[in-house]
Amino acid sequence: MNTSLSINYLIKEPKVIKEKNPLILLLHGYGSNEEDLFSFAEELPDDCYIVSAQAPYQVPPYGYAWYAIHFDADANKFSDDNQAIESRDLIVKFIDELISTYPIDPENINLVGFSQGAILSYAIGLSYPEKVNKIVALSGYFNPNIIKEGFKNNNFKGLQFFASHGTVDQVIPVEWARKTSPILKQLGITHEYKEYPVGHGVHPLNFADFKTFLLK
Repeated sequence: MNTSLSINYLIKEPKVIKEKNPLILLLHGYGSNEEDLFSFAEELPDDCYIVSAQAPYQVPPYGYAWYAIHFDADANKFSDDNQAIESRDLIVKFIDELISTYPIDPENINLVGFSQGAILSYAIGLSYPEKVNKIVALSGYFNPNIIKEGFKNNNFKGLQFFASHGTVDQVIPVEWARKTSPILKQLGITHEYKEYPVGHGVHPLNFADFKTFLLK
């Protein structure tokens, strides 16, 4: 575990060294940790720096979160959007730190987010499209409250999304995810949206499809 930058992280260096290598940044979900998505690292493209970030807030016993999720008296679940915005900007700062620490190509920054990590990936891509190239949003949804004001005027030409969801997801309803494709279409953002017969997790076919997207 590296603890020298704003976010703690695990890193797998590229097997194929170039002058500047692409980055794939992995953002885990609520209550998980940096080791979760890092299990994919061996399967991801050899020419990339693979970095798995640890979210800043502790969730006992062994997990972390990018922002708190609260329940009200009627058992409604709601997100702490202020914490989410702070984490959004912390991740952007972290990307800059990684670029200045490793020989990473600033024109080839890719995000893979699961659940909370996917929700933040949408927010980063739409708030700071100049920072990222491809985004894989797994089992997440679009939360407009955590995207920078005036984002619709941004230039999204360099941005591509691969979004996916399990049809029987019991944590984030698939209906929420289905709203993202029309939004991305409206913004003129190149994207794919796919569904798989799973709950709140990553189906092997889903993994194969997003890997193909990253390699394209």
